[in-house]
Amino acid sequence: MSHSSTAQLIPTHSLETVLAPIHEATGLSNEFYTEQRYFELERDQVMGKTWACIGFASDLTQNGSVKPVDFMGLPLLLMRNREGLVQVFHNVCSHRGMKLVEEEGTVQGVIRCPYHSWTYDLNGALRGTPHVGGIDQHKDPRFACEKHGLKALRSAVWMDMVFLNLSGDAQPLEEMLAPLTARWSQFLGEDGMGLLRRRPGHDGTSIEVNCNWKLAVENYCEAYHLPWVHPSLNSYSRLEDHYNILFDECFAGQGSYAYNLSDVAGTHLPSFPSWPQDRLRNAEYVAFFPNVLLGIQADHAFAMQLEPIAPGKTIENLRLFYVGDEALGDEYAACRNAILESWKVVFAEDIASVEGMQKGRYSPGYNGGAFSPEMDIPTHYFHQWAARQLLETTPSV
Repeated sequence: MSHSSTAQLIPTHSLETVLAPIHEATGLSNEFYTEQRYFELERDQVMGKTWACIGFASDLTQNGSVKPVDFMGLPLLLMRNREGLVQVFHNVCSHRGMKLVEEEGTVQGVIRCPYHSWTYDLNGALRGTPHVGGIDQHKDPRFACEKHGLKALRSAVWMDMVFLNLSGDAQPLEEMLAPLTARWSQFLGEDGMGLLRRRPGHDGTSIEVNCNWKLAVENYCEAYHLPWVHPSLNSYSRLEDHYNILFDECFAGQGSYAYNLSDVAGTHLPSFPSWPQDRLRNAEYVAFFPNVLLGIQADHAFAMQLEPIAPGKTIENLRLFYVGDEALGDEYAACRNAILESWKVVFAEDIASVEGMQKGRYSPGYNGGAFSPEMDIPTHYFHQWAARQLLETTPSV
């Protein structure tokens, strides 16, 4: 089915009810969580029209590193060239459409297509075309290699995350992030890192959950579920200690006045020197739509990329960052491990909730539900954002 015909099947009326005031609104209807055709539509019209995170630059550990990525069914290739520049290409040979790279690793020479042995350098240029003009004729005046390199995609790196703009026409990433970087300006540099540091291959985890990627965003945005889903966290950062965050259409989440993981976990890590001393227990957790979940505390930060695999499957890729080079030293190894293990517990506690909601999306007894006029404000904010993106697609019925 073509994307245009898929778009024509969008239930416009149900999307418009999402845009209603929160006390009258419904949420996105079930098909947006369960059907492959809407999954693909979201790739092109929701994820693809803006900046979606597709990986982490530090996972490309050295110059020459390559990593294949499946972006909602689209084979892509993350590549760090000889000079250290990270770029994104379609992971397909220009000759007969063979997928080029199956496994991540380091390229010593060139990337070689396993089908006819055409080769590409780490900037995507086509370098070798064996027998292209006949036996032992590796060049042919009728064939211009410079026209057949790998197809590059618009990408950018911020806070170690590799972002992709599939359509190529979104506003610059730094402009979209400006409201957040202004909010956290004393902690993040222009590249989103500032004093943040991480060890490639460490301080992270991946969690596979059987739910649509949007349910992970919705769950992250609100603190309403804390008393019942996160009893340990709620013991020190209670529901009443939280506040809602929403700004500039594509950011929503929650903050806490009572973050206290460092004492609870027994960790004592270096903190941001500019973090206000009277706000050491403040923390903020903000989703950058569509698929990035960010958290910042006085002594560490994290970024989670939501990797949509199928309508009912998502991989949550978490990376932790600590403050300054000193924090990566051996003397803080136990503290770093305690922080990581604590977050693993918190995110694991969410699995039953998001998977339970996914199961519920197959019920004819539910088709968008309702919102608490006070407690669900950030979640409704995300639903409104998604609905607006979908309504901007091809004219619908």
